[in-house]
Amino acid sequence: MSTAERPMPPLDADERTTLASWLDFYRATLVQKCADLSDEALRETSAAPSPITLLGLLQHLAEVERNWFRRVLAQEDVPPFFPPPAGGADGNQGSEGGWQVAEDATGAQALARWEGEVAVARVNCAARALDDTSPFMGAQVTLRWIYTHMIGEYARHCGHADLVRERVDGRTGV
Repeated sequence: MSTAERPMPPLDADERTTLASWLDFYRATLVQKCADLSDEALRETSAAPSPITLLGLLQHLAEVERNWFRRVLAQEDVPPFFPPPAGGADGNQGSEGGWQVAEDATGAQALARWEGEVAVARVNCAARALDDTSPFMGAQVTLRWIYTHMIGEYARHCGHADLVRERVDGRTGV
C-alpha cells in the first residue's frame, strides 16, 4: 500500500465542496496511515485490550461507506461485507462490521474493497443535492447530514489509526 495524495480542503469553497473535500481529506489520511506496511503490520493493535488494527479500520470504513452511501442514501439493497459483531443485532444494517480480520485477509484486498465503495459513494453523492433526503430509521436524512456524520466518523477513526501506526513503527503525524 503506497502513500496517497492528501489535498488540503479549500478555505473558501461552497458548502458542498467543503463537505466533500473534508471527507476526502480524512479518507486520504486513513490511506496514509496504512501506507507502506506489510499485512502483518496492518494486523497489529495499538494496546491491549483494544482489538483495533489498521486492517480492521479499512474493512470497517468500507462497510460504513457501503452503509451510508449505498443502503441509506441510494436505498440499494446490498448485503454487508462482514457479519455484525457477536452479541446482538446490528441496528445499522451492517455498518458496525469489519473490525474482525479474517486469517486470509490482506491489505490489498481491504484497500480495493474500500476504494470501490468510495468510488460508488462519489457517484451516488454527485447525483443528489445536499438537501435531498432518504428514509432512515423512521425519519428522513439529508445528504448534508450524511456528509457531516461521515467526516466525524473518519476523523475519529483517523485518530485511532494514528495511535495504531505509532505503535507499529513510531510514525506519527501525516
